[in-house]
Amino acid sequence: MAEERAKPELWTDWWRKTSSGTPWQAAWDYWVDAAQRTVLFCDVMRKRGNMFLEHEAKGKPPILAFEHEMVLDGRTLGRPVNYFLIRIIPQAGTRTDPRKRPFVVFDPRAGHGPGIGGSKVDSEIGVALRAGHPCYFVGFRAEPVPGQTLEDVGRAEGLFLQKIAELHPEADGRPCIVGNCQAGWAVVMLSAVAPDLMGPILLAGAPLSYWAGAGTQNPMRYAGGMLGGSWLASLAGDLGNGRFDGVHLVANFENLNPANTLWKKPYNLYAKIDTEEPRYLDFERWWGGFFLLNEEEMRFIVNNLFVGNRLASGEIVTSAGRRIDLRNIRSPIVVFASWGDNITPPQQALNWILDCYASDRELLAREQTIVYLLHHDIGHLGIFVSGRIAQREHSEIVQALDVIETLPPGLWEMVIEDKQPGASHAELMPGRYLVRFERRSLNDIRVLEDTREDERPFAAVARVSEIAESWYRTFVSPWIRPWVTEPVAEALRNLHPNRLQYSLCSDRNPWMAGVKDLAEVVRQHRKPAAPENPFLAVEQKVSAQIEHALETYRDVRDRTTERLFNAIYGSAWLQAAVGLRTAAGDGVAVRPRDETFEALLAQKIAALRMRMDQGGLREAAVRILLYAGSDEPRVDVRGFRMAEQVRDKYLAGERLPGPQRRELFREQFFLLLLDEAAALAALPRMLRSDDERATALEMVRQVLAAKGELSEERRARLARVERILDESPAIPVPVA
Repeated sequence: MAEERAKPELWTDWWRKTSSGTPWQAAWDYWVDAAQRTVLFCDVMRKRGNMFLEHEAKGKPPILAFEHEMVLDGRTLGRPVNYFLIRIIPQAGTRTDPRKRPFVVFDPRAGHGPGIGGSKVDSEIGVALRAGHPCYFVGFRAEPVPGQTLEDVGRAEGLFLQKIAELHPEADGRPCIVGNCQAGWAVVMLSAVAPDLMGPILLAGAPLSYWAGAGTQNPMRYAGGMLGGSWLASLAGDLGNGRFDGVHLVANFENLNPANTLWKKPYNLYAKIDTEEPRYLDFERWWGGFFLLNEEEMRFIVNNLFVGNRLASGEIVTSAGRRIDLRNIRSPIVVFASWGDNITPPQQALNWILDCYASDRELLAREQTIVYLLHHDIGHLGIFVSGRIAQREHSEIVQALDVIETLPPGLWEMVIEDKQPGASHAELMPGRYLVRFERRSLNDIRVLEDTREDERPFAAVARVSEIAESWYRTFVSPWIRPWVTEPVAEALRNLHPNRLQYSLCSDRNPWMAGVKDLAEVVRQHRKPAAPENPFLAVEQKVSAQIEHALETYRDVRDRTTERLFNAIYGSAWLQAAVGLRTAAGDGVAVRPRDETFEALLAQKIAALRMRMDQGGLREAAVRILLYAGSDEPRVDVRGFRMAEQVRDKYLAGERLPGPQRRELFREQFFLLLLDEAAALAALPRMLRSDDERATALEMVRQVLAAKGELSEERRARLARVERILDESPAIPVPVA
């Protein structure tokens, strides 16, 4: 009863908490505000539509926040493509160092246009420029060159990298390559066939293992199976007169989160109409650009990647008969993924490592260094466009590239932490963060998901897709192609809902004619409701309920899709019908032994043993450093920065170029790995004088002390080295 008596008082109190003290005035204020926001919202939609049409009229140039100039146009090559290479012109006050390795950003060609990697000042390009690196950008035009294939694109990108190397002969190493999303797998394919062109590779949100994922958290992986495989992409290509419209890919992205697409994104603009317009339109400049692919390009992507998942398993063969084997990559690879990414989850970004390497020992034998960095919540687009990510993750990756290049082969996790007050040698960490690299094993990748058995049904999808594609191309495609001319294809593209939402809200629509003038009047007499207006609170609650309802729909849809997918493609009957074995353990293919590589490895080991006592002060100091520091499975950037200071002090600043520095650390690491006792015993023959021996030990002590006091284990290891050197008399240096 007490609660019932309190209710009228609550309502009275609610009405009393208004800007004017009367409920009718609050209702009027809210009505005026809502009406004005509606007009301003429509005006933003009008501006968005005009911007879309203007961008199309200009040929859809890259959406970059930086001035740039053309370096090489892919249309002028022997095998012309619609790709191009441009140089980023540094902004006023920003200087680049020609001795630093160039940065090359490859943007994804996955429906949208290029520019996402440099759409803001705080971006991948902006971070690299501020660090003094010359920057280049690889983009593409809206329409492909007739007949171009992905092989042609890869060949052109290789020529782009050769051109950059010619323009920077004094650079400290080969260019650093940034591959965003789709561009990531394109970059690794090029690196696998032309490893000498690449420096360090950063794969940002790039899927390489397409069957991986975790249930309804990654629903896009079920799309190929639920649509019957790749035949639908072929149908879209036929309806496009031989070209695939990227708007279909964009629609798939938007369908992943209907709550955001249908309500949250437009409501956020409506609710913050006085401040949100610039940010909203800035993003829509990129989001509203739809690009085309040749049907052959899209068919390759769907058959070999999305549905076939043939990249990580080494099943893709070029027209020249060369197998694309990711194990051929020699450059360090940095994989940046996020748990908040439902398009490229960490499993899709990392499971290719498990498919390529049977064991940690093989990863070492292949001399591959792989570093991964996992963010806890940023979404797919945020990996490329978030200023917060650019200032932290991308900035620290750029700053730590020289450290990454000298990491011993194997798997590492990059950890970024806030710099703590009173940290040892804080001057070696000029920024806000402390970066370290922790040794990981393949098991650390495996535990990112419960099992890979859920990938088995996707093998059935690939088989069904091949059958459906064959039937479609044989019996259906010949009847469709003659009826689709270019005007018909163009009309179909313009009638797609994702395009209509722009053109119908532009000045081309006569119904929008009065919106501009009305919006100007509204801005002159704008009266936003007070923040404490109770009707605003009701509006926000209704909005939250709509968003929740759409999210519930999405969750039910995704759960239903997953169950239906597993019921169909997990069926033993279907798998047997398409010729798949159903015994446990057959879900993930195991590569056969590479006997040629094993023979070459044996020869390399023999040659390496012969170099056990070769080298001088530099080589010996690195060997001692790697041995003494191997008690901890982590590398701290402070140690590397101290090593640079020690080098300048004791070696007269003799800085090795990036590739030579990397080879130095690799060789000393492998010598210790092959025969630690023999490698240490050879030190007296490398350090011939007492002065050299004392210098080497002092250099190592200073580097190891960068993190603070030496551990007992490190002291013991240094003591062992000192005993070995003391027990062997110094070799007199001959006097000329």
